[in-house]
Amino acid sequence: MTTLLVIAKEPLPGRVKTRLTPPFSPRQAAWLAEAALVDTLHAVAAAPATRRVLVLDGTPGPWLPPGFEVLPQCAGGLDERLADAFAHCAGPALLIGMDTPQVTPELLTVDFADCDAYVGPAEDGGFWALGLARPDPALLRGVPMSTPVTGAVQRERLLAAGLRVRELPRLRDVDTADDARAVAALAPHGRFAARLAGCAPAGPR
Repeated sequence: MTTLLVIAKEPLPGRVKTRLTPPFSPRQAAWLAEAALVDTLHAVAAAPATRRVLVLDGTPGPWLPPGFEVLPQCAGGLDERLADAFAHCAGPALLIGMDTPQVTPELLTVDFADCDAYVGPAEDGGFWALGLARPDPALLRGVPMSTPVTGAVQRERLLAAGLRVRELPRLRDVDTADDARAVAALAPHGRFAARLAGCAPAGPR
């Protein structure tokens, strides 16, 4: 069985989903971030795992379902924070972010029997999931994050280490208002879609 890791920020106005403002207000962006995080956590809670971990920048709130261990994110760039998350795992682990509320328990049910790593490519060129049969933080350190080639560079890093890599389905991250609408349409019954439907765009700023 696998450790499932979710790396996330506490959904506070002005600290999360800043690319949604405008058209949404910082408070609305935080509400949407919270809904995306809750949808993600519930998908993780329903997937088979021996351990479920929220790697959090901030403080847990009432949105956190039971059954999760909470670890603080370390300092440093995103590559360092992802590497540190894997450093807390002794066996197979799959890490995802809070930006894909359309994720399902089925997508998170991975089998490392005939591969060493999983990469879930994101439409923006990054990755929404990374799985390692034998977590090694060095496989992430130094990979340029938040660029159009992040996913490709990470995949090449794994292949260069001699790992057998499988790809998960490509998903769209929620970064912009267009992303939010597209993702909500993919999961119309989720908390994220309901929250988006209740958020009228903010007026001129």
